[in-house]
Amino acid sequence: MTKNISKPLAMLVAGLLWVGLAQAQVSANASGGDATGSGGTVAYSIGQVIYTTNFGSSGSVAQGIQHAYEIFTVGIKETELNISLTAFPNPTKENLTLQISDFNSENLSYQLYDMQSKLIYSGQVTAKQTELNTSSLPSATYFINVVNQENKKVQTFKIIKN
Repeated sequence: MTKNISKPLAMLVAGLLWVGLAQAQVSANASGGDATGSGGTVAYSIGQVIYTTNFGSSGSVAQGIQHAYEIFTVGIKETELNISLTAFPNPTKENLTLQISDFNSENLSYQLYDMQSKLIYSGQVTAKQTELNTSSLPSATYFINVVNQENKKVQTFKIIKN
């Protein structure tokens, strides 16, 4: 009894041809290896100088490491306020003054924080000079954030209370 080996032989030849045409993970590297850690294993290569680009009817794809890349910032461009803020006297004992040059009724507010980021108090900035009564606060270092109507910081001051 003779076995028909033509079908398995044809499948072997087709498989070898397919493997010979495949272009997966082929590169000429200067160095490389495998890095193993508690999170798993990764293969790496150093100095890959060969890359290929395959083109099709709907676009192209490039393989390899040496590719240029661009970083695009997507979002809304914020307009900056053209004002100058100062806080005085610093160090202070009883009253602290927030002064805003060119105040034209921007919707600004202030937030006073201690060193543990606990909000002590907050309020609206209503004029060119806004007074904050600090007489009841203990001697320490504080931070004042001046924020706009979207609650984004415009400026931060480090204040020392004597």
